Amino acid sequence: MLAQAEAKQIGVVAKHSEVPIKTIRYYEELGLLKSSGRTEGGFRLFNSDVVERLHFIKRTQSLGLSLSEIKEFLNVHDERELPCEHIKTKLEDKVKAIDEPIQQLLILRQELSGLLSGWEIKPDNDHSTICLIIEHE
Repeated sequence: MLAQAEAKQIGVVAKHSEVPIKTIRYYEELGLLKSSGRTEGGFRLFNSDVVERLHFIKRTQSLGLSLSEIKEFLNVHDERELPCEHIKTKLEDKVKAIDEPIQQLLILRQELSGLLSGWEIKPDNDHSTICLIIEHE
């Protein structure tokens, strides 16, 4: 009976974590959270650490990690190990994935700036030319 007194109903968890009840149920369905049972009225009960777990989930999502990646981290944690090395590897992969399009955008920006810096409308009697500056490489 003492364990149920320490457990929190889903509505309380939602209020303290600022995560909607529907989302909490979804996370439970995915295996990110585990309820510790139900009340006599059928409400889900969660251990007191569920709010911190929800904050972890939301924070890692905000860093661009997927729920399946987060589940991997939580599984490692649930085995009483620290998932920090796994998280570090995933974050390094994220940085690489972000760097590539940034590099491509910088190249495109340089090319566009180069075109604009020499922008001068030059009449061209060749009617097949649409815009000489764009077509000239």
